[in-house]
Amino acid sequence: MAVDTRYGAFVPLTEIFEIENLGQIDINSPEYKDFLVRLRQILNNQSTILNIKDTGIYDPEEFVCGQIWFPDPALSSQTTRKPTARQVFRKVINFGALPNTATKNVAHGITFPAPNTYSFTRIYGASTDPTAGSYLPIPYASATAANIIELSVDNTNVSITTGVNRVAYTTTYVVLEYIKE
Repeated sequence: MAVDTRYGAFVPLTEIFEIENLGQIDINSPEYKDFLVRLRQILNNQSTILNIKDTGIYDPEEFVCGQIWFPDPALSSQTTRKPTARQVFRKVINFGALPNTATKNVAHGITFPAPNTYSFTRIYGASTDPTAGSYLPIPYASATAANIIELSVDNTNVSITTGVNRVAYTTTYVVLEYIKE
């Protein structure tokens, strides 16, 4: 069975084997050998599909999330490192409360071995005001400049800047997804 990766990867719900009385088939027969080949192909397809799925685990520890990005365009068959598909790593930062008209920094704990060795693919989050039952995406865009919430990352910190008092938003999670070059 071919997997069309342009539209996602899906494990088939059922596989049909046209073998009756499997327990009575001679293990040296061509039918049994064909069954083993088909079974091996099915298990291989399932492993391949499951290995390329984006994993729904959001953990404060670095985690390979299953996303695969194209090879680094700076690499070629002529470079020391050969072009290969790149894994995406995910880490969740428990940011705590948003600041009051200020910038708050929280260390992300990612160790960059050298400058320009990682590329971020997604930086996003959400914040909760449990008392008011109000929720904001981070970053937050608004027609009113003071209401904008900015989100940024550097080699040490995740930074969130607010233009108005947002301390009532006491639970904030920031998700960082990145490629190690």
